[in-house]
Amino acid sequence: MRLGVMIGAERGDSARKVTKLLDDIEWAESVGMDTAWTPQVPNDFDALTAVALMALRTTRIELGTAVVPLQAQHPIALARQALSVHAAANGRLALGVGPSHHWIIGDMLGLPYERPAAFTRDYLQVLAAAFSGPGPVDVENDNFTVHNPLDLAPVGPLPVLVAALGPVMLALAGERADGTVLWMADERACAEHVVPRITKAADNAGRPAPRIVAGIPVCLCAPGEVDAARERANRILGEAEVSPNYQRLLEYGDARDVGDICAAGDEEAILARFRRFADAGVTDLSVRLLPIGNNRDELVASKRRTREVIAALGAEVR
Repeated sequence: MRLGVMIGAERGDSARKVTKLLDDIEWAESVGMDTAWTPQVPNDFDALTAVALMALRTTRIELGTAVVPLQAQHPIALARQALSVHAAANGRLALGVGPSHHWIIGDMLGLPYERPAAFTRDYLQVLAAAFSGPGPVDVENDNFTVHNPLDLAPVGPLPVLVAALGPVMLALAGERADGTVLWMADERACAEHVVPRITKAADNAGRPAPRIVAGIPVCLCAPGEVDAARERANRILGEAEVSPNYQRLLEYGDARDVGDICAAGDEEAILARFRRFADAGVTDLSVRLLPIGNNRDELVASKRRTREVIAALGAEVR
């Protein structure tokens, strides 16, 4: 199982965000992390721009987006941007995409959120044609009519992973993509719902075994602090309450919320949780560092302790 870490722009002015982003990716590569996953949140940095910045400070680590909402831009625009970033990264981009949620696409952007699976299928058809270049991209389907010249070509394999939570999207990810990027999926949801469905779809389509990237919060803490860590996870990461897609995914597992999915405790507890995800068929873990504390200094110290342990556990789970 590959071990990766979520790295994204944090609070502060834009110049400080860039400095922090670059510091974090330099740390991740220096300690041997396999992948860094950059979320695309509605109110912050563009994920692919962040990947391009991180690519210039690194040489080895894979750089992924988790995930770029599809409805926000035309597939040719996304393909052009992804191919450019992939070249800047010397072939290290993993493009995570997805149809997002109604509260982002509809409520924030004012765009239609209808038949997201069908929209994603049509979008992936255009991306596949663009990534097979260089050459003209000629695709006509229910959502897109594209006849666009494109002189760019991938500098190496460019994996596309789809955020897939329900049965239809998992089948689509297996048939048309290289895997899936998950959030709010615990071990049982992965083992009994995600892995069988996406693997069967990939096998039926004659595609290689898919990558299954599970995102989980992680907090190194004393046993008596586990409840506090889970409460903090629910407070700052609790998207499920406004996202029916996540609510339905939780029903496939034992977790009631993101706090239950959080790997919190000492080093042995965190390692045991990692191994359960590996046993469930997860190919990649994407760790969201979750510090706890009563002030900034305590939060910074907690984050540093957690990431040191994560780095040390890498050899145990690979």
